Amino acid sequence: MTAPWRTGHGTRHRTVPRSPARWLAGRCWSGAVRSAAVASTAIAVHTAVNARLLRVPPPARPVRERVTVVLPVRDEARSLPRCLSALLGSRWVPDLEILVYDDGSTDGTGEILARWAARDNRIVALRGAEPPAGWLGKPHACARAAAAATGTVLVFVDADVTVAPDGVARTVLLLRDAGLDLVSPYPRQEAAGVAERLIQPLLQWSWLALLPLRLAERSARPSLSAAGGQLLAVDVAAYRRAGGHEGVRDQVIEDVALLRRLKRAGGRGVVVDGTDLAVNRMYSGWSQLRDGYAKSLAVAGGSTLGSVGQIGMLAWLFVVPAVAALGGSGPGAVGYLAGVAGRVLAARRTGGRSWPDAAAHPASVSLLGYLTAVSWWRRRRGTARWKGRPVTRCP
Repeated sequence: MTAPWRTGHGTRHRTVPRSPARWLAGRCWSGAVRSAAVASTAIAVHTAVNARLLRVPPPARPVRERVTVVLPVRDEARSLPRCLSALLGSRWVPDLEILVYDDGSTDGTGEILARWAARDNRIVALRGAEPPAGWLGKPHACARAAAAATGTVLVFVDADVTVAPDGVARTVLLLRDAGLDLVSPYPRQEAAGVAERLIQPLLQWSWLALLPLRLAERSARPSLSAAGGQLLAVDVAAYRRAGGHEGVRDQVIEDVALLRRLKRAGGRGVVVDGTDLAVNRMYSGWSQLRDGYAKSLAVAGGSTLGSVGQIGMLAWLFVVPAVAALGGSGPGAVGYLAGVAGRVLAARRTGGRSWPDAAAHPASVSLLGYLTAVSWWRRRRGTARWKGRPVTRCP
């Protein structure tokens, strides 16, 4: 640093040394940027490898066993007709039952369900009561419906999912052909509006970028688990051995918790490609998206501390390089572009938008951090709710 001072011969400059604290801060920042650039580049390479290794469903052929679709619903009057219409249009599954558990709906869902069940005997309408103490709503609904199932495979589907005509068949065939106990085909995600387009692509990107898929498939380690309850198939015997949804009765992220219990019981399962099997729009608009993620992000890392650590890591990997790149840092630009490349790879592999959405990856991570903070705050105050019910407070 230089400072001007005047003499009789004009203005000269003298060198003022930086303070040790500023020097150290600069070194730490530079190191953080460089290491993040290296790590984000490695993650982009890993994403490309995972994109090639991701299991895909086989071509459709007849399924030679009884399949039970479990559909828990609560206030799904708008989504239910489309979901049921798609399920009833399932091909290659001659022995199919569809158990729909109405979890105390108040928007006319029950009446719609009764009309559909009267038209097709493959639909079985189940009426639910309030979950007992210690249970959350969705695990209770899934457990009650699964108890009534008569199939050898359970296929759990959310009401906002539209399954392709061969989606159920190919999901079951993949489960059996791969010799797995659970598969979670991730549907293609629909997103409209800025908030949805920033956040929703992170769902598939997260496990494609950060989870070693083939290792996770073979490993018994519960930490190497990713699943989505939007579409999930499990062998009935393995489901019972793992304790079913009764074993995850108080878990907000019950799908991942179920896979972890299954692994502890000696089973194997993994997330797989569901791009051609189903399409899903989880949330419509900012308010619904915020409230949906507020119920779960605080414990997405296993605990509040784990979630904070995850967000901190993502910020270091993908926000710090972008900030440095704005200041002209070469390593920062490399790190930013690596993050964008990873997002493009994930989008192309899973049927999402590549451009310009991927370029906003640092903004996506930042918004995810904000939603995690909202989730933590609501759960600490006991105000986290979903569809009119409170969500259990985190520790």
